[in-house]
Amino acid sequence: MQQSWRWFGPTDPVTLSDIRQAGARGVVTALHDVPNGTAWPVETIAARKAAIEAAGLEWSVVESIPVHEDIKTGAPGWERHAEAWCVSLANLAANGIRTVCYNFMPVLDWTRTELAHELPDGARCLRFDQIRFAAFDLFVLAREGASTDYTDAEIEAARALHAGMSAADIRVLTDTIIAGLPGAEESYSLDTFRARLAAYEGMDADDLRERLAAFLEIVLPVAEKAGIVLAIHPDDPPRPLFGLPRIVSTQDDMAAIAAMSPSPAHGFTFCTGSYGVRADNDLVAMLERFGARVHFLHLRTTKREGDGKSFHEAAHLDGDVDMVAVVRKVVEIERRRGVSLPMRPDHGHQILDDLRRVSTPGYPAIGRLRGLAELRGIEMAVAALVPG
Repeated sequence: MQQSWRWFGPTDPVTLSDIRQAGARGVVTALHDVPNGTAWPVETIAARKAAIEAAGLEWSVVESIPVHEDIKTGAPGWERHAEAWCVSLANLAANGIRTVCYNFMPVLDWTRTELAHELPDGARCLRFDQIRFAAFDLFVLAREGASTDYTDAEIEAARALHAGMSAADIRVLTDTIIAGLPGAEESYSLDTFRARLAAYEGMDADDLRERLAAFLEIVLPVAEKAGIVLAIHPDDPPRPLFGLPRIVSTQDDMAAIAAMSPSPAHGFTFCTGSYGVRADNDLVAMLERFGARVHFLHLRTTKREGDGKSFHEAAHLDGDVDMVAVVRKVVEIERRRGVSLPMRPDHGHQILDDLRRVSTPGYPAIGRLRGLAELRGIEMAVAALVPG
């Protein structure tokens, strides 16, 4: 695997020098300061690439070019945003960058309710708590019809939790959910969030799949001509939120997306943490079935909690993902295809000096360093055992 590392640009507390010292050689980044729906200038791409290469690294994957909300809802004029996306692809190809991760999650990108959940060993991690989420949806956002998405027990637990929250607690929870986590495409206030949800009223999963297919019809020919592969990221969490449809959560979802086009540019980002939240997802079987279309790997693991809906980010070799089996399957796929797939250690615990430093939520230096080292060790061990 190509060992890489996510970097949020010049303002990231983890520097390019830190990344190189961690042992990664590839950088996964984007032009986060370019407004959503705007084409990435070729000169700006070139400057970012030059900075990465000056540090002795390679810009190996773009994560992500945001997909404008108008594309997902089919709003009038959505095509101009798709065309801007195509310009970005052409400009990336002109700079020799060939792998682009993107997502098609409505309104929100990845979602958590806590950014620094303390574990028994004192480390801190990201967490999604079903009751905290329900408290926000039901009693802060007060979304119409939200009660149908929760059990009676969840509603009562959320009501009790909300009743005991201070104004500061509510503000932190609100900001965590809708103000935009790292790499997110949008940031909302309560009012703008309600307005964005309203744009999806009446839309179901089939409708959203049609929107994805329409988008791909425009961008795939450009990607294919440019020699770029597109890798769609799974939903995180992999289930509907706020009544919105989700279409990249299961093996069946992957099959439906794969069937949209036979283009070699059309593929997947395989995020073990996102897919692994669902107990019904067999990650090794999914890799085996769609391995020819996997172009990028996020390797992390989550731990499902007692209610089956809450989870937290576990250490890379803990949690509910059999990371050894996953990496072994990846090695088999790479040898079968004759490729080396870019991988990054996704997320990480705040440990040691991470606890005393400012870091991007989910992306501390030492926690990811630990994850990368563990993943590197697994790969070296299983590579000696896999035939060929």
